[in-house]
Amino acid sequence: MEIKTCVSTAYRLVYNQPSALVGRTDVASVTPWSAPIIWEGTFDPTLIDSIYKQQNLTIATTVFALGKYTRFIKDFLESAEQHYLVGFRVHYYLFTDQPESVPEVKMGENRSLTVLTVQSLNRWQDISMNRMEKLEKLIENELVREADYIFCLDIDGKFYGRWGAESLGRLVGVIHPWFYNFQRNQFTYERRPESLAYIPAGEGDYYYAGAAFGGTLEDVLNLTKTCREHLNIDAANSIEALWQEESHLNKYFLLNKPSKLLSPEYMWRGINIGAAQIKIVRLANVPKNYAEVRPNP
Repeated sequence: MEIKTCVSTAYRLVYNQPSALVGRTDVASVTPWSAPIIWEGTFDPTLIDSIYKQQNLTIATTVFALGKYTRFIKDFLESAEQHYLVGFRVHYYLFTDQPESVPEVKMGENRSLTVLTVQSLNRWQDISMNRMEKLEKLIENELVREADYIFCLDIDGKFYGRWGAESLGRLVGVIHPWFYNFQRNQFTYERRPESLAYIPAGEGDYYYAGAAFGGTLEDVLNLTKTCREHLNIDAANSIEALWQEESHLNKYFLLNKPSKLLSPEYMWRGINIGAAQIKIVRLANVPKNYAEVRPNP
C-alpha cells in the first residue's frame, strides 16, 4: 500500500481514499477471528496517529533490568525516544535491582521515567516468572489512575523504526520472530498436561513472544493476574512450564484471543537478520551471550 500524506484540520481529516482491493498479498493481515495483524504497508501512519492523538492518551511502558541486563537500559531508552510512540504521552516504569546503574537519558516532552527497585534473583527463570506479579501490582496500585494503555517489553531490545499508535488495542500480542512461518506442531508450547500452560498437540493459533505484549489496563491486568495465578499453582505442584511466563502467556492468548496482533517487525531477531516479509525492523532483540548475561545457565 502506498502511504501518502494525511492533512489534519480542526474539524476533519483529509487523506487519499483507501482501497478495499489493493494491499499486501505476501502476508496475512487478519486472523481467523477477524483481529488485524499489523505489517508495514497495512496502515497509514499519519492517519492512525491523527486519530489516536485526539484521545489525549497516556501509554505506560514497563521493562525489567536485573543483574547484567542493566547494560541494555541506555540503548533501549534512547532508541525508544527516537521511535516509540513519538508524539504521545509515555511513562516508562523500569524495574531494577541496581537503581544506581540507571543512566541519565534525555526524555522528550510528555515523556517520563520512574525507577522501581526490586529484589535481586539468582535464576533468570525466577525473574521471568516474577514479572507477572510485579506487573499486576503496578497496574492495580498505580496505573489505574495514570494510564490508558500499557506495553510490557523486554529491556534487551533496540528500536530501529516507528512503533506507533497502530500498535494500540484492547489486547495485543506479538507474533514470535522465530515461529511466524512454522507449523503449530513445531511451536515450543508447554506439552505436559500437568502444567496449566498445557496446549495439546494439534491446537494453537500463533506462537506469541513473551518479550512484548500490551493492551488496555483492564485487559492486561486480567492477563497478568491469570498468568501469575497459574504460575503459582504450577509451582505448588512442582512443575515449571517450559518457557515460564511465555508458556502461560501463550495459553492465555489461546483462550482469550488478542484483539490485535503485531507482526514480527515489532520484535525481530536482530537488525542484521533478513526475511522477505520484513520490510522494516521496528524493535529487535540485541545479540548477546546468554551464558554471560544471565545469572544461571
